[in-house]
Amino acid sequence: MDTPDAPATRADLAQARDELKTDVAQLRNELKTDVAHLRDELVEHMSEIETHLLKAFYTFAESNQLRLKDAENNEAALRRRVGVIEDRLFEVEKRLNMPPAS
Repeated sequence: MDTPDAPATRADLAQARDELKTDVAQLRNELKTDVAHLRDELVEHMSEIETHLLKAFYTFAESNQLRLKDAENNEAALRRRVGVIEDRLFEVEKRLNMPPAS
């Protein structure tokens, strides 16, 4: 292939085929490397996302736990107050139902 108009020989075609095979092999290797690199980056980003999500869930769980404790404390205080009111009402009912002592 000395001139562009010259016909290609079998040797020229074999050389072109060998060059093409070499180029394709290099391209495959580059693509494998790039895909492996992209995969590693994707795994790293997914790990970071997982960490952020877990932190968000833990924060939510902690605040939810505080609300639950607060609600339980309020319920306990309300039960005590209702108990005191019931005791006082019982005392009043006892006095009203007792016959006079004279």
